[in-house]
Amino acid sequence: MKIIKLHDLYFSPFIEKDEIAAIVKNLAWQVKDDLPENEIPIFVGILNGCFLFAADFIRAYQGNCEVSFVKLASYAGTKSTDEVKHLVGINEDLTGRTVIILEDIIDTGSTLQEIYNIFRNKNVKELKVVTLFFKPDVFKKELPINYIGKSIEDKFIVGYGLDYNGLGRNYPAIYQLTNKPKMKNIVLFGPPGAGKGTQAIVLKEKYNLVHISTGDVFRFNIKNETELGKLAKSYIDAGDLVPDEVTIDMLKDEVEKNSDASGIIFDGFPRTASQATALDEFLAEKGLQIDAMIALEVPEDLLVERILERGKTSGRSDDTDEEKIRNRFNEYNTKTAVLKDFYEAQNKYFGINGVGTIEDITHRISTVFETL
Repeated sequence: MKIIKLHDLYFSPFIEKDEIAAIVKNLAWQVKDDLPENEIPIFVGILNGCFLFAADFIRAYQGNCEVSFVKLASYAGTKSTDEVKHLVGINEDLTGRTVIILEDIIDTGSTLQEIYNIFRNKNVKELKVVTLFFKPDVFKKELPINYIGKSIEDKFIVGYGLDYNGLGRNYPAIYQLTNKPKMKNIVLFGPPGAGKGTQAIVLKEKYNLVHISTGDVFRFNIKNETELGKLAKSYIDAGDLVPDEVTIDMLKDEVEKNSDASGIIFDGFPRTASQATALDEFLAEKGLQIDAMIALEVPEDLLVERILERGKTSGRSDDTDEEKIRNRFNEYNTKTAVLKDFYEAQNKYFGINGVGTIEDITHRISTVFETL
């Protein structure tokens, strides 16, 4: 889970979908256990918010039942000052029936009071209320809430049917209103020879960012024989890849050390979709997020020329072998393609023309960075 932005507000992860599923199933089982044998209740979902909850609840209910959905509306009376509340969508004869209202969330109880009064006047046998979420701190009505899935504090939430100005209902988990992340964090990518390292240095100074290079972090931990360094070295010495969780733990330490920074440049990580997901989840725990993946785009043939020229003085043998250079590009393109899809799905991918002077390229990156 990651921080999401809806309209002008930000929301951080609050309740995961697996926990919601467990709560819903428990509510359905409680209701079934409390009903007389062979009782056929009618479940009434209150639109719009409860449609996801009602659907999952009814699937989890182990018994025969009827289902209906209603919406509280108002219409003008004979006088302009009159306002009469009524339910739209209920056509069944409820006389002598057990009616169970399904609500996604109950806070002050004002809407529920209106709905409760309308149903109570329909000669029902029994009227019960089931709510997925309940805010006890602000509940003001003397109404029986028969089944409560989870009591929560009085903070605005979205997801699983709940919205903010129409958006957010489709998220399978619940997110809670939070402050706008104070840090701007980017993943900086670029093929070998594109000048990514140079740009990282410039951006670091220009925007007071922290540059976290995975390679540097690994070398520091191994050289200083930290617990994580020893663990990473054990995998390396065995010829195995260092597990993602070890790398993430190293990066966590670096983020913790730089909590007052204006932002972070992640260099060399993530390299896979699973790593990107793990990074999102960690940052979300801190109220942070990746704001953009910025990738420098340079024609491959031009980069090959640059690296071969660099190889004359760099002392690196792989800078003088064109076949090895192109193999490095193939590896980069494969990894970038996966991450490009990942961040494009979040509208966070920005491809930058990497041809030109250092100043030109910095200007292009800055144009993107300053809009985040």
